[in-house]
Amino acid sequence: MFKVILWDIDGTLLDFLAAEREAIRACFSRFSLGDCTDEMIARYSAINKSYWEKLEREEITKPRLLVERFERFFALEGIQTDCAPDFNDAYQLALGDTICFFDAGYALVKALKGSVRQFAVTNGTKIAQDKKLRQSGLIDLFDGIFISEEVGAEKPSMDFFAPVLAAIGPIRKDEILIVGDSLTSDMQGGNNAGIPCCWYNPCHLPRPAHLQIQYEIDNLWQVQDLLK
Repeated sequence: MFKVILWDIDGTLLDFLAAEREAIRACFSRFSLGDCTDEMIARYSAINKSYWEKLEREEITKPRLLVERFERFFALEGIQTDCAPDFNDAYQLALGDTICFFDAGYALVKALKGSVRQFAVTNGTKIAQDKKLRQSGLIDLFDGIFISEEVGAEKPSMDFFAPVLAAIGPIRKDEILIVGDSLTSDMQGGNNAGIPCCWYNPCHLPRPAHLQIQYEIDNLWQVQDLLK
C-alpha cells in the first residue's frame, strides 16, 4: 500500500495552460504590446515546452530559459525583445492569479489528507509556485513542498529526487507513488528514483515503451483506487 504521494503541480493538479493564457494576455496589456491571440499563445506554449525540456536535459540554465523563451517568442511575432526580462518578472507573478484545478484536485488532496502523506514536487519557479500554492489553498494540505529552485536541481534528475526522498524519511520506495502528467520530468524522474509512477494522461496519448509506468489514469480521483 502506498504511504506517500508525490504530486506534480502544473498540468496535473492545476491547469497550467489556463494560467499561462491569462498571464500572457495580462502582461501583453501591461506592457502595451497589443492583442495576444490564441494562435500566438499556442506558438509561445510550444516554445516554452521546448525550453523546459532543454532544462530537464541540463542543456540550459533556468535563469536563461526564463528570458530566452520570451526573446524567441517576441522575435517570432515581430516584437522588440528588450522587454523580455521585465515581461518575465511580471509573468511569474501573474501565473498565480489564475487557479483552475483538474478534476476537483483540491477536494481530492483534502480527502486524502491524513490517510497518506502528500508532497508537492515541481520544476516551476519559486515565485510562481509559492503564489499558486497559497492562492489555491494547497499549501495548507501538503506535508511538504519541493520546488526545484530551492532543491537546487530539476526533475527528472536524481539531484532533485535524492533530497526529496531523504526529507520524506525511512520508507520503502515501493510505498511512494509519483503522480504527474509529464513523461520527461515526472515519469522519467520516477524511473530515475526507482519509485512507482502514475501517469495522468487525460488526453489518452500513447504510452512510450522506454519508460516504466505502473499506472495510467485519466481522472485524478482514480488515485484513490490505487491506495486500497
